Amino acid sequence: METHIQVRKPKAMAFILMFGAFIGLFGETALNMALTNVMDEFSITAGTAQWLTTGYLLVLAILVPISALLMRWFTTRQLVVGGLMISLVGAILAALSLDFIMLIMGRIVQAIGTGLILPVMMSVLLLIFPIQKRGAVMGIMGLVITLAPALGPTLSGVIISTLGWSYIFWISAILYVLLTVVAAAIITNVSEITKPKIDVMSILLSTIGFGGLIFGLSTMAETAFSSPKVWGPLLVGIMALVVFGLRQMKMDQPMVNLRVFKYPMFTIGTAIMFLGILMILSTAILLPMYLKGALLFSAAMAGLILLHGNAVNFIMSPIVGTLFDKFGARRFVITGFVFVILGNIMFLATLSAQTPTWQVIVAFMLFFFGITMVMMPSQTNGLNQLPRELYADGSAAMNTLNQVAGAAGTAVAITVFTAGQSGYLVEFPNATQPEVLAAGVKYAFYFTTGISIVGLILALFTKKPSQVKANSTVTVKATKAVRE
Repeated sequence: METHIQVRKPKAMAFILMFGAFIGLFGETALNMALTNVMDEFSITAGTAQWLTTGYLLVLAILVPISALLMRWFTTRQLVVGGLMISLVGAILAALSLDFIMLIMGRIVQAIGTGLILPVMMSVLLLIFPIQKRGAVMGIMGLVITLAPALGPTLSGVIISTLGWSYIFWISAILYVLLTVVAAAIITNVSEITKPKIDVMSILLSTIGFGGLIFGLSTMAETAFSSPKVWGPLLVGIMALVVFGLRQMKMDQPMVNLRVFKYPMFTIGTAIMFLGILMILSTAILLPMYLKGALLFSAAMAGLILLHGNAVNFIMSPIVGTLFDKFGARRFVITGFVFVILGNIMFLATLSAQTPTWQVIVAFMLFFFGITMVMMPSQTNGLNQLPRELYADGSAAMNTLNQVAGAAGTAVAITVFTAGQSGYLVEFPNATQPEVLAAGVKYAFYFTTGISIVGLILALFTKKPSQVKANSTVTVKATKAVRE
């Protein structure tokens, strides 16, 4: 039986999709290192500036669930070229920003483009490569998903120090132009165009649900949970998502087929991916603040310090991807979480206003050595259990939760960081600002350590899809629902 769709240039298609997604995901955290610069230039508070990151994630979380529907209405080329062109417009708008409103509008437009490219990348890679080659391909894709947001503060730190923060967007714009030209010539359609009925209510419930959830989590970073501004959107978001889920399960042609979560390895793989992204985005905002605010490094130097962990990720991702085809996911995911826990424990044991730089570097390298072994194997193992008909739904569901995880990681990390600072000031009222900031960051790593322990427990239940007893009723129902 054919396990994949034959295309003319599968490697070239994979490169275009991955590079386009890389630029978009790099944009998630690229401004983290520049927030202080943007605050000074536009005279805004930290809470307002933070929306440059959380707003980006908010748009992705709203748009990605709709992607499964879009892939059945538009060709692969139309979605990829369209996504790249929209991203280009957003990057140019942000680069030319005269005020904060113009900047955040540029970010939103760029996020719309990324929201189109990201789920298309995942489903197309599953379709154009045979299952025995997926490990290596998904290893590179795992590198894109983890390296891009982690590398954001590193590259942007160098760009900010040498050229200025607007050049983050000018460089992205140039890359988008080149990719659009190549994509128009290379990308071929691999999705089945069925043009299903558009359910406006599902789109509305999805938008309100994910929008309310991320808005509430993001607001929690600077407002008490008891405030209606926090729990109101959270409550509305959760209620909308519950109604959305019930509606999808009853529909013959759901916007997102939630029956993918009836496959146990997909559910476990998605949960592990969620926790991994949550930790990556937490460290991506905490460590730049710590290096600049507590250890008093410049943006460029702080970025270079973080480069060591990203280098580990870069080297290990293709290795893990290749070995995954031979050994499967279980060994990697369990071992990976052990290293993630060790990295977090080292952060907890060493972070202060006087920590030697090498200790931060080693802890970050341990953290990413583990993360690299967790992300791709859990993702590929989960998607491998799905039938071909559910790839688009599975990638849409997984990508949506990844964006929620990113927003949740950013928001909760800042919330715990703020609480840690307040607690430290109560105990040491005469502490210096670097000491207070270091204490807040250290306190936030209790959160990431707890998450990594939960991840290790989930990893123990990871198995090869072939080892999981297939539920024929689930498979028939899921496949039938998609074909109808």
